[in-house]
Amino acid sequence: MEKIDAVITWVDGDDPRHKAKRQAFTSPEMVAEEHVASPTRFSSLGEIFYCVASINRFAPWINKIYIVTDEQNPSLEPFLEENFPEGYIPIEIIDHKTIFRGYEEHLPTFNSISIESMTWRIPGLSDRFIEFNDDFILTAPVTPEDFFTNEGVVCYATKECYLLTAFTRWFKRRKDGSQEVSFKGTMLNAAAQAGNKRYYLKIDHTPRGLLRTLYEEYFTTNPEALLRNISHRFRHAAQYNPQELQYIILYKQGLCDLRPVKGNLLYLKPKKGLEYIEKKLAKFSQSTTARFGCFNSLDMACEEGRNKAVAWIKERISLRD
Repeated sequence: MEKIDAVITWVDGDDPRHKAKRQAFTSPEMVAEEHVASPTRFSSLGEIFYCVASINRFAPWINKIYIVTDEQNPSLEPFLEENFPEGYIPIEIIDHKTIFRGYEEHLPTFNSISIESMTWRIPGLSDRFIEFNDDFILTAPVTPEDFFTNEGVVCYATKECYLLTAFTRWFKRRKDGSQEVSFKGTMLNAAAQAGNKRYYLKIDHTPRGLLRTLYEEYFTTNPEALLRNISHRFRHAAQYNPQELQYIILYKQGLCDLRPVKGNLLYLKPKKGLEYIEKKLAKFSQSTTARFGCFNSLDMACEEGRNKAVAWIKERISLRD
């Protein structure tokens, strides 16, 4: 079987060294922007442990797990040795300097979009790889066929009208005429980058099967597109989602199999209220089809809600207390 690697982008924003580095490039206005430089974008409550554990539990066929980070190391080995005493998937820490080699002038970066535009440059990365955010987990056994077809990829998304969404977003512009940085906005930008303003693929917070060679071929042919996406240290409204770009290119070639997000994803929004969290966890427990989970910005939840969410995750992945 062709090897498939996993890539996880991770940062511990509470690390004093990283925090000082970040603050040297921010202003109060940027920090006030939730989708740009708000502390929640860099918070870490141990989600990386659950992400890696879920891959070991439900996708043991993964060849290697690469963790992309900025002069940090989550030190996962003791945790994995305790929970997977019979062995676990090899892990390699990849520093930003490695994937930004030749582009060091754009470091340090605190921009997930920029980083995800460069993960394909990990030395030794398999052609087929699955990309995770550190707050993603697997919630049930998965197979390679859940992410890849014979020649292409699986994309959990819906096909949406580009012009209608762009028109709606136009009315949400700020008083100064600027546009907020948003997940949907980066998808529209990617569709435009791919030369496609009829539709876009509305992806969600699921792990994403990707082809390294497609990125390599596209960015080698379009180096200005890569530079434009990595030149921002923090998220910017002009950036495009690189995964969306890949999916649209492949979809136009008939190599992207669209599958529904509904029924496949357990998504916890970044909300504080305990009642919301309890209701969502109860609903999650009733799901018999979902294989993916995203516990977004757990740091924003109340302490009791956060504890209940973590307890649910540990039970789902069968982790020791």
